[in-house]
Amino acid sequence: MIHMNHELTQGPVIRTMIRFAIPMILGDLLQQCYNIADTLIVGRFLGTDALAAVGSAFSLMTFLTSILLGLAMGSGTVFSIRYGQKKTKALKECVRASFALLGTITIILNLIVFSGIDWIIQILQTPAELTALMREYLIVIFVGLIGIFLYNFFAALLRALGNSLIPLVFLAVSAVLNIILDLWFVAGLKRGVAGAAEATVIAQYVSGIGIMLYAFRRFPQLFHSEEKIRLRRCRIREIAGFSALTCLQQSIMNLGILAVQGLVNSFGTVTMAAFAAGVKIDAFAYLPVQDFGNAFSIFIAQNYGAGKQTRIKKGIRAAALTTIAFGALISAAVFLFARPLMTLFIDAGERAVIHEGIGYLRIEGAFYPLIGLLFLLYGLYRALGRPGMSVVLTIISLGSRVTLAYALAAIPGIGVSGIWWSVPIGWLLADVLGVSYWLIRKKKLLPDADDKKRGRL
Repeated sequence: MIHMNHELTQGPVIRTMIRFAIPMILGDLLQQCYNIADTLIVGRFLGTDALAAVGSAFSLMTFLTSILLGLAMGSGTVFSIRYGQKKTKALKECVRASFALLGTITIILNLIVFSGIDWIIQILQTPAELTALMREYLIVIFVGLIGIFLYNFFAALLRALGNSLIPLVFLAVSAVLNIILDLWFVAGLKRGVAGAAEATVIAQYVSGIGIMLYAFRRFPQLFHSEEKIRLRRCRIREIAGFSALTCLQQSIMNLGILAVQGLVNSFGTVTMAAFAAGVKIDAFAYLPVQDFGNAFSIFIAQNYGAGKQTRIKKGIRAAALTTIAFGALISAAVFLFARPLMTLFIDAGERAVIHEGIGYLRIEGAFYPLIGLLFLLYGLYRALGRPGMSVVLTIISLGSRVTLAYALAAIPGIGVSGIWWSVPIGWLLADVLGVSYWLIRKKKLLPDADDKKRGRL
């Protein structure tokens, strides 16, 4: 039997979830800080052209990473359920099936991006003067996809087993190493954008291979066993079902954001700048509730596998109250301190930009409890074996956001504020649907403990 020190099926409910979530929150905050540091290094030493090329490539890599992250998160849900069930052989089979499936997809992605690199540059509408820089950067950065896969796969596995601290450790190592190598390659060796990409790729492989070796050493029984563990077709189908839908959800989120970005761009540079700063503030503001939602999902999945329905119900109530309370606190802070928050990213002299950004924060930022609840609903349905419902909620949230943004922005007297209002309205509609579905289907989704037939899983 595989044991962890922090099994989520034991101990005080809310304390267990928060303790598990904190390393995930810190990891994401670290990632955000690294992204800012990387931008500063490239902008400072290589200039605006290099910064524009790297920035454009970053958006693409974010999309590709979201595919691998979605696949890993879907697999992690299955791992959590199997671990909660104490079905060690089934867990081993799922780990093997997931590694084979996700590894194959990563290789295919690599082949696609390398063979279509010129086409990708064209699709991104890269200005002619940046084409060479973009190509130089992408040729190197695409090499890191396998490193990204390794880190996300083994991070998902360790979190599924109740350990969220070790993924944080390897992420921290990667971030620090990346910054050091960035400075050395870019400022010291003068290797330009290729050097910035090389620094990132090396750091990705250090974290990916490092966490893989840790998992092999910490849980040898998962990877080496006296009993024969076959690559079973039913396990591949099981992993594919969860992973594909979670991946689809992550991709829809990114595509929806890109669609809104296009509309924002049509209102000119002031609105673009205000939105860019507002999004950066958002990334920090509701990041804790997003990661808490992911931690909540793993908590639910483990307890679902263990058949602990009462603990799940307690967890849902506690998580909802905690998320709404924290979201309200953050919303109040953002509303009150909107101006000083904007001046962190925008020069105080840019009054028009700051004014527009304050409008964004005081509309969208006032409703963080809604997005917090939505993250919980995503996690809940994923953990209960209904990842398709998480996709539906994502489509409702982002579909209504995009539709309302274009409709409201076209109305005289509303204009750009219609884009800002479309965001919380989208969250609200998805929340209403998600909560209603839970109230109607609760008994089927979460049968009594004595019911041994818990659906597909």
